Amino acid sequence: MHRLRLTRLNVHSWVRTWVLAMTFTWLAASIAAEAEAAESPAVGSAAPDFKLQDQNGKVHELKNYRGKWVALYFYPKDKTPGCTTQACEFRDNVFAFRDAGAVILGVSVDDVESHKEFSEKHSLPFPILADDKKVVAKEYGVLKRFLGTVELAKRDTFLIDPEGKVVRHYEDVDPKGHSQVVLKDIKELQAKKS
Repeated sequence: MHRLRLTRLNVHSWVRTWVLAMTFTWLAASIAAEAEAAESPAVGSAAPDFKLQDQNGKVHELKNYRGKWVALYFYPKDKTPGCTTQACEFRDNVFAFRDAGAVILGVSVDDVESHKEFSEKHSLPFPILADDKKVVAKEYGVLKRFLGTVELAKRDTFLIDPEGKVVRHYEDVDPKGHSQVVLKDIKELQAKKS
């Protein structure tokens, strides 16, 4: 009887130790992944160029938008509530952005086909770019690991001026009302340059 208790205690102790070891390993891997993520471009620095396909397969490069303001917004996933809210608010303000000489470019790590479905369902009149290799999200420092395994873009926006410099970086934005904030900032920055 005494040996049976000892064996049970050993098994329980071993299981507890194993669970703790796995938890610490997972936490260490998550912290390491966060540490190796690239830094976001600083306000005032040149925005990293990119070459990505939109929902229709057309290739877009940031350098082709010189002379215009660019609202480059990253979002986690097509067809999710927050991302849909954000995209639809940009859609609803697209004419105001155009009047301000600005373009809207959405980016996520979803593929072209997913973007096509998402864009058609919500009648998005601006490019959403497929960063399915996660290169641009890394360059902009917005790639984040969720649940230790899934890598998605954070909900960050970069406002880029006509010279190609980052003038604002909005981090972890609230999708509701964000489009209006970016538009307001474009108008304020334009007034300062005048």
